Amino acid sequence: MQFSVTLSVLLLSLTVTTFATPPSTIVDLGYAKYQGNLNNATGNLEFLGMRYAAAPTGTLRWRAPQHPQETPGIQQANTFPDSCWIEGQPGPQPTPPSLLDNGYRQQKRDVSASEDCLFLNIVTPASGAKDLPVVVWIHGGGYLVGNTSTFDGNDLVRQAGGGVVSVTIQYRLGVFGFLAGQKIHDGGALNAGLLDQQFAFQWVQHHIKKFNGDPNRVTIWGESAGAGSVLQHIVANGGHTSPPLFRAAAVSSTYLPPQYAFNDRIPEQRFSEVVQRTGCSSAIDTLACLRQVDVDVFAQINIDLGGTSLFKIPGFVPVVDGILITERPTQLLRQGKVNGQALLSVTNAFEGAIFVDMSTADTVQIPSYLANLFPEFRDAEIIAGTAQYANLGAPIDQAIAIMGESILICPAYFLFRAFGRRGFKAEFAVPPGDHGQDINFYFPSAGPPNFNNTVFINNFAQSFMNFAMSLDPNVKWDPANTVPQWAKWNEQGHNEMVFNKTDAGEPAIHSVTTSTALLERCE
Repeated sequence: MQFSVTLSVLLLSLTVTTFATPPSTIVDLGYAKYQGNLNNATGNLEFLGMRYAAAPTGTLRWRAPQHPQETPGIQQANTFPDSCWIEGQPGPQPTPPSLLDNGYRQQKRDVSASEDCLFLNIVTPASGAKDLPVVVWIHGGGYLVGNTSTFDGNDLVRQAGGGVVSVTIQYRLGVFGFLAGQKIHDGGALNAGLLDQQFAFQWVQHHIKKFNGDPNRVTIWGESAGAGSVLQHIVANGGHTSPPLFRAAAVSSTYLPPQYAFNDRIPEQRFSEVVQRTGCSSAIDTLACLRQVDVDVFAQINIDLGGTSLFKIPGFVPVVDGILITERPTQLLRQGKVNGQALLSVTNAFEGAIFVDMSTADTVQIPSYLANLFPEFRDAEIIAGTAQYANLGAPIDQAIAIMGESILICPAYFLFRAFGRRGFKAEFAVPPGDHGQDINFYFPSAGPPNFNNTVFINNFAQSFMNFAMSLDPNVKWDPANTVPQWAKWNEQGHNEMVFNKTDAGEPAIHSVTTSTALLERCE
């Protein structure tokens, strides 16, 4: 009897020990082995700073991303990677002197800058659950700044109840990611930053199963320029990317500034300015000269030519390259040419406010504002645009509406019309409803949201994760979620879900119909 009891205790001890062993934290990607870490606070496995492409330096500047070289041994994946924003000095990166959205005025962690920055981070539940939906996050920042250190993938996994794998990616920014012109076309790759993102999506397709993700259930999601990037991939390859790289798309404040052909007047003018500032004007091979310029020179160019102002959209943005982006995105969307099966889009109530200099309230003239915002507008278009906004308050209010609607709000409706009956629309209206204020609801670990109400935070943030898991925010993993029934947006029923709060500080979430006047202005 004593032997039997002792044997039983021993077997129980062995069983407990077996079940308590965490999953392996080493993943073999073929070209490198990475060791992640178990986050004891969240119960998730983190793989931070994994290289997905070769360093885009030297002769690889302005070329399509390349596969990484093999690296021997086991690489530690326990720190956030260097930022793609080039300042030239180690330490926290400055925000250029520009009116960037609120989410990038304070970075969550101090990271150094490097031109070698094509890395991604993965957070996956340590539960060992297989074939989980995947959310790929693309940061914003006007295609000029931003990195993954601000965005903790643990937030997304938590908001999905442990039901997703999160991926956050970096991509070339500013002059390195979006310099355009005929010489870039002839001797390099246009839209290098978009090509980086696409390369990361392909990496996910090849490797995400090793992190318990399902490559057939990928949602790409971004905010501001990240959402603008998502739009670019929706229309990429004429809407027929093969094989598909994602099944669904989510966009928060879709940033769509004027998008010119790569060799139009404005991109060529910007290329000439870069050449002149780098001292490459007299070089026989201009691009070869630019590839030898020190990164610190480009850092100053990013600040001088890339920043936003009252009258200027950032100088380095996507172009129509004729290969990845075959026509202007608005034209492709009108033709219904899209990648992806479903769409979730949120816009903020007052997207344009932080991009308009309020000190010009007494002097701004709308015709001049339109002419500077859209430098290719002709007189007839300026007159029509001025008339369209004439009844929307004082000139400064009209400028705010023009900026917010034309660049950040209307693109959502262009997307919905292309997706037909396959999309859900939301508006974030918690005062003041500025551009970028929704970020901390998705990533509260970066800082407290401006409405720090648990019910609201869960309802709002979980909607994106519910969509990523089932393509429908009405299918909820959390029974405490109280978002009302959410109808799809379509041409017959312009339904939107508004996320707001009452004067008493309680969540106010309800369905409304899109303003007909707004849709007419967008048209």
